[in-house]
Amino acid sequence: MSEYIPWSDDLSVGLQEIDEQHKILIGLINSLYSESILKKADQSIVDSILNELKQYTVIHFSVEESLFRLFDYPHTEAHQKQHDSLKEELTKVHRKFKDGEPVSIELMSFLRRWIKNHIMMEDKKYAPFFLEKGLKSSWSKQQSWIGKVWNSIYLK
Repeated sequence: MSEYIPWSDDLSVGLQEIDEQHKILIGLINSLYSESILKKADQSIVDSILNELKQYTVIHFSVEESLFRLFDYPHTEAHQKQHDSLKEELTKVHRKFKDGEPVSIELMSFLRRWIKNHIMMEDKKYAPFFLEKGLKSSWSKQQSWIGKVWNSIYLK
């Protein structure tokens, strides 16, 4: 069976840390599709995936927004509004699910369209900006995220 959203190089923004986080988000959306639409899994399983998707989205967006502040990204406000909109939507969806509304194929289509469009059209805009400012495209796996950012900025 193929994935609902297969990862491809077209989705890469060229920054390893961000690409890895995007793969996790896409994996969570794929799990949500598989469990809620294909398998019609128990409500507790779907609830757990929705909760994890909601939480990881906040973490990922916080990483991006931290980079925006560190590098003074000029399109921060518009990009952050898109993040806020998705976070609000995921909160609403999770609340409706807890009130008995099932995850629909329309919701899944929205998530697929949103994540693909956001990565392809918005996230790909900041990567060249960060690289130009000195952020490295990949780092040693031994460093923590903050260590990676710190070293890429201050130890050129």
